[in-house]
Amino acid sequence: MLKLKILVGSTREGRAADSVVRWVARNAEARGTFAVEVLDLRDWNLPMFAETIHTVGDFHHPTYSQPLIRRWNDAIRDADAVLIVTPEYNHSIPAVLKNALDSLFFSFALRHKPAGLVGYSAGPVGGARSIEHLAQVLIEAEAVPLRSTVLVPAVHNAFVDTGEPANPAMGGALEVLLEDLGWWAGVLADARPSSLPPAVFRMNARQQQQQQQARAAS
Repeated sequence: MLKLKILVGSTREGRAADSVVRWVARNAEARGTFAVEVLDLRDWNLPMFAETIHTVGDFHHPTYSQPLIRRWNDAIRDADAVLIVTPEYNHSIPAVLKNALDSLFFSFALRHKPAGLVGYSAGPVGGARSIEHLAQVLIEAEAVPLRSTVLVPAVHNAFVDTGEPANPAMGGALEVLLEDLGWWAGVLADARPSSLPPAVFRMNARQQQQQQQARAAS
């Protein structure tokens, strides 16, 4: 069974994330495609990003500056797919979520893994701008953010007493996202064993080769 990690991108008191995450996780589990684990950043007291080349240790088996960072990297590396639930703060994602993604440093834990995005906000756009920004961050991490997304506008009124969305269109959007996530997770899980080395390693190797050739020609 494919391993899906759901990341809760808000940690502040009184957050609206909980109703969204319960709905998303319940529907993901009901598909029977995924083994679902919710990673709530409230439970991961990650330090503000301070990793450097010197704190990582062995690039192929990073140790990092503290064990918590290593456990966080291991938790994401274990996933076949991630689904990130994020609010929108000033047209972007919360700093705590950006920090969590930046802390996946040199493990390439998101590389060649599909990422489903669910955005919510108190306003009418449902976190659309935070999702657009998050997709750019994920591309740099060599993840595969999906085109299909779920937007939850007016989040405080978005769910009825049963926990289901007041707007049926939200349910349809989540179903499509989970379908796409399952398909991409299966395809990429099969492909990852034959992946090329990370792009940064290949670029560094080429630069070193060019420098050696230049020295040999001088």
